[in-house]
Amino acid sequence: MTSNVAPSSGRNAGIDLLRGVSILLVVMNHIGLRIPLHRTALGELLPAWLLKALIYNGLSAVYVFFVVSGFLIARNALARWGSLGAVHLRDFYVRRFARIVPLLTLLIAVLAVLHAVGAHDYVIHRPGQSLIGAVASAFGLYLNVYEAHTGYLPGNWDVLWSLSIEEVFYLAFPLLCLLLRRRRAMVPLLVLLAVSLPYTRGLAEGNEIWMEKAYLPGMSAIACGVLGALLAARWQPSLTVARTMIASGALVLTGLLLRGDLLWPYLGHGVMLLLVLSTAVLVLGLHARAAASPAPRPLPGFGWLRVCGRLSYEIYLTHMFVVYAAVDLYRATGKPLATGFLWYPPILLLTAALGAVVARWVSQPCERALRARWLQRRGVVSGKRVEA
Repeated sequence: MTSNVAPSSGRNAGIDLLRGVSILLVVMNHIGLRIPLHRTALGELLPAWLLKALIYNGLSAVYVFFVVSGFLIARNALARWGSLGAVHLRDFYVRRFARIVPLLTLLIAVLAVLHAVGAHDYVIHRPGQSLIGAVASAFGLYLNVYEAHTGYLPGNWDVLWSLSIEEVFYLAFPLLCLLLRRRRAMVPLLVLLAVSLPYTRGLAEGNEIWMEKAYLPGMSAIACGVLGALLAARWQPSLTVARTMIASGALVLTGLLLRGDLLWPYLGHGVMLLLVLSTAVLVLGLHARAAASPAPRPLPGFGWLRVCGRLSYEIYLTHMFVVYAAVDLYRATGKPLATGFLWYPPILLLTAALGAVVARWVSQPCERALRARWLQRRGVVSGKRVEA
């Protein structure tokens, strides 16, 4: 779950807002597993299905991120090199490395120390698991496989499963672009990968962890985003069409997040395909609306959520530190579960604050330094002057 736009590049307020909602759902999920919202006093005021939707959509939110990530990576590559067949392999990998690895390395180092000193909630203790195994799987991009064979790792490690999927896709993506070169050869493969989502998820039934975290279903969602970027490069819909796409995509996505369970008996894993397709329609509409002249003003009052979207990678990798500490404090106070909902706002605020601090002092300066060191200024690419 990475932010794929450089800090200095132009932003799409709508996509930032979508990512903000998604990271909010992820954090709510990890709080809700420990302080179930529907069992607090709110359960007497609001319907249980609504409260459960707020805390049990973490996996769906990650799939939304996959679509957005695929769209942004492909869109930025097209803007930078003119076509996917012209992707510069070294530059692509340097940009991914500079964005992902510094914070990931720091996180794993901190987690290793906490494991070594026996800190509560951070000790790797399941049979077949070890610190060396967890470190190797995190850096080797197979932590999802490691968990499928040995069970869940502690929460701060567990979130890294999505990076295993994303970064394996992005290791292969530029190679595929250079191998196939032409859009007409690439699109059918991406379509096949996208529509295979229900089938590949179904193959994983019997292993709950693998069904959630297998490579191919997650890559299917990323492929939907890439297809959206390819379509956006060829098609500029009118503002009316863009607004219709936003409304319809948001309506379907919201309905699935709220009551997607009602469709599972009929569609099964097809619900997840519907979720990623509606996300792709929404993202494509948001992109088209942002390209309109004049660009629409962002929705007032949601600036904080757009900031969370821009900090989604930092929040995702660090939020469990806040969740664990706050939940331990909540339990130590002995307060009744009915008051548990009161802990949600401060936890969410602190996770955002920690993400901002990490971005300010770790991610952004490291990314700038690595790019300055390893990327050279390049000349004219596809008729456009570009800078690394």
